[in-house]
Amino acid sequence: MDLAPWTTWAGAADYDVARFVVQRGVAAIALLAFVSALAQFPALLGERGLLPVPRFMRSPYARQLPVVWRWWAYSDRRLRVLAGGGSVVAAALVLGLPQAGPWWVPGVCFLLLWLAYLSIVDVGQAFYAFGWESLLLEALFTVAFLGADDVAPPVVVLIALRWLVFRLEFGAGMIKMRGDRSWRDLTALYYHHETQPMPNPVSRTAHLLPRPVHRLETLGSHVVQLVVPFFLFAPQPIASAAAALVLVTQLWLVVTGNFAWLNWITLVLAVAAVDDRSIAAVLPWLEPAVSSGPTATPVVFVAVTVALGVLLAVLSWPAARNLVSRQQLMNASFNKWRIANAYGAFGSVTQQRDEVIVEGTTADVPMEEDWRAYEFRGKPGDPRRRPGQFAPYHLRLDWLMWFLALGADDGWFRVFVLRLLEADRPTLRLLRTDPFDGERPRWVRARVFRYRFATRAERRETGLYWIRQELFLLLPPSGLHR
Repeated sequence: MDLAPWTTWAGAADYDVARFVVQRGVAAIALLAFVSALAQFPALLGERGLLPVPRFMRSPYARQLPVVWRWWAYSDRRLRVLAGGGSVVAAALVLGLPQAGPWWVPGVCFLLLWLAYLSIVDVGQAFYAFGWESLLLEALFTVAFLGADDVAPPVVVLIALRWLVFRLEFGAGMIKMRGDRSWRDLTALYYHHETQPMPNPVSRTAHLLPRPVHRLETLGSHVVQLVVPFFLFAPQPIASAAAALVLVTQLWLVVTGNFAWLNWITLVLAVAAVDDRSIAAVLPWLEPAVSSGPTATPVVFVAVTVALGVLLAVLSWPAARNLVSRQQLMNASFNKWRIANAYGAFGSVTQQRDEVIVEGTTADVPMEEDWRAYEFRGKPGDPRRRPGQFAPYHLRLDWLMWFLALGADDGWFRVFVLRLLEADRPTLRLLRTDPFDGERPRWVRARVFRYRFATRAERRETGLYWIRQELFLLLPPSGLHR
């Protein structure tokens, strides 16, 4: 008996463009994540890293993690094999090669990426303790069940993706309302553009906007995060309109800051709520190029997606309770597979920006003019340097330097200083400049400065982007012989 005609309810043939964008977009971000691991992981977490994985794997906690390193002992070479293989699979998905095969082929590829990246994140310690790591993992797992080009996008998976965006947006909105008072009195963005972890070229311009504009920004953020997410589950075209509002606010965050791939993956996932008809109304040339309009869905595929829906419903219960809890957790996972997580961002807003400036010297008895600063790729340092654009790429060391100024260390900073004293090449490659061109410094120290954006008048008079004032000495001069 042919059951295929009875499975038409399971497919949403008018979401072909959404699937095209979501599959390739998530794969592109995964590709970036694996490339980032190839470039940064060995120096940060490798055998001679700042927080070495081999040492971490000896802890009782690590022995319970679902990571490949439990059975395949970690080495930097094996990390490169894992990340390199992940890059190849992700690139194939971006090109749409697995999607041209049977319905299960893209799923296998995405699940392989999920397992590979899980093995990286779970041992990444402080350098991978960001909400968007779990977000990418959950996205990879969920998108694995969108199917290939010859079947209709499953309704269950499209709903699951909207539920993911809902938790991401509504969770962020609720953590703000329960957190810093500045979100409630609409003053948070008086400071945020200036004090965010890694400003970009537009951040100063955004910071210097009139304060009434900042209040409107904050109010708009609350509306989009606390009200709009409910309409993602509404009929079309309301759901598409809700997704469009999410897209607009995320694009503004892309323009004004460097938040790794957080905003980029949110943009991609929000497209899951946009149907082909709505896309064709705005971009009419896209629909005929992508839409195939299949109706029947293979019975086995339907069974798999229904099972997925049941699994996600069960796993989502802790995350759903967390959304309405007065003790709401931010960026928390409730299972070791990092599926159905809790999300949130910037529940508190720092009102002043402190930066740790790391300096070295080759002088035995240095005078003040002998000290030269190590410049980081994205972190503010030289007051004359305009902030750069790096997102969606994630500069992990730069981000942790921001947390270091807030008092968080996790033990990596003293190892970082040791690597600078050794002129360790992998560590130095993480930086923008090495003031000693590979030569070992005699001493390294760290000072804390308070930074603020230069006003328009100060910028005209001095040419500076930042005005800074020294606060205190964080690390006195330290050398290898001490």
